[in-house]
Amino acid sequence: MERCPDQEQRCKCPWCLTLSSGIGAAGKRERQSLCLLNEEVALVQILVTGGAGFIGSHLCERLIDDGEEVICLDNFFTGSRENIAHLLDSNRFELLRHDVVEPIRLEVDQIYNLACPASPIHYQFNPVKTVEANVVGTLNALRLAQQIGARILQASTSEVYGDPTVHPQTESYRGNVNPIGPRACYDEGKRVAETLMMDYHRQDGVDIRIARIFNTYGPRMDEADGRVVSNFIVQTLRGQPLTLYGSGEQTRSFCYVNDLVEGLIRLMRTEGIHEPVNLGNPHEFTIRALADEIAGICDSPRRVRYCPLPQDDPTQRRPDISRAQLLLGWTPRVELHEGLRYTIDDFRARLAADRIGSRRRAVQRHAAVNGDAAVNGAGKAAGHTRRLQDKPLTAVSENGARVSSAG
Repeated sequence: MERCPDQEQRCKCPWCLTLSSGIGAAGKRERQSLCLLNEEVALVQILVTGGAGFIGSHLCERLIDDGEEVICLDNFFTGSRENIAHLLDSNRFELLRHDVVEPIRLEVDQIYNLACPASPIHYQFNPVKTVEANVVGTLNALRLAQQIGARILQASTSEVYGDPTVHPQTESYRGNVNPIGPRACYDEGKRVAETLMMDYHRQDGVDIRIARIFNTYGPRMDEADGRVVSNFIVQTLRGQPLTLYGSGEQTRSFCYVNDLVEGLIRLMRTEGIHEPVNLGNPHEFTIRALADEIAGICDSPRRVRYCPLPQDDPTQRRPDISRAQLLLGWTPRVELHEGLRYTIDDFRARLAADRIGSRRRAVQRHAAVNGDAAVNGAGKAAGHTRRLQDKPLTAVSENGARVSSAG
């Protein structure tokens, strides 16, 4: 049997046409390997929940670059179509609009469960919905993984450690979390999600991975998400004072998004790791030092507006990544200064595009008002009145072959 001539596209040979018949993941791998002469090539199909979000979009992009087939699932509460627009033309990328709190049936080999609001502004907006996304969403993802025999990775968080009394934080540390505070919907929701992952592994043998993600930054961050990096960058570029909570001496460790995605993929692809693994940058900075760094890169004087520290906000946060280094051979490579330059360039371009768009809309409104006045004036001069009717707006949707809505 010769090599399938259409391997770079969605294969149409007799073996691969069977892939659309609803067979399981093992069957997909078997038939795809038969498509290639004397080669064992496993076509991996991957579901990324929350795939249109900040981290999820970078993960989808990397997986596509690696030659995988990706289904991106998102309800667009915090995710954005703009984040994955450049992937829509790929024949190995599909977009589904769906809420993880509703069950869904798909045939995939791996599941990255990233679906959940991750910034305090977003997850505190509707705390009950946040708990649902963490608990019900994870439960649905685990049930799917159990049914189809898929490996599943849970995107957990350093917030499971709360305001830590142990520094740096190892995976064995059980945390210091307020279960009834304003951050509990996220902190405790992620802790329950980890519990579900371990129980499904122990009880039903589901092949799980748990990544405890520390502060991550990079291009495509939402400029209005309220996180410290995006706040400082937007405020600096707009010439506004930087909002500094507390004294600014509290510390964080900032991991560039490409480094984090590398860690997630290594964790997913490494056999036999079912315990949580910290993924973050072990270099620690004060929030004040971060403000100075961003102001320096933007060549802007640093002006500060001090505000009270929010309730339960951690005073220290730094991961011990010994387990990731030992088991995954993973260490972050992008230094803070370098990563911030990439991130600031991205924010600068997006803010400039927003300004251009705002000016264009203002010109269009002005032209419309003047045009209406001219038409009405001409009508009156002719001795009659014209009625102007609103025209319906035409919306451009994604390719219907790639996007399906599911409520």
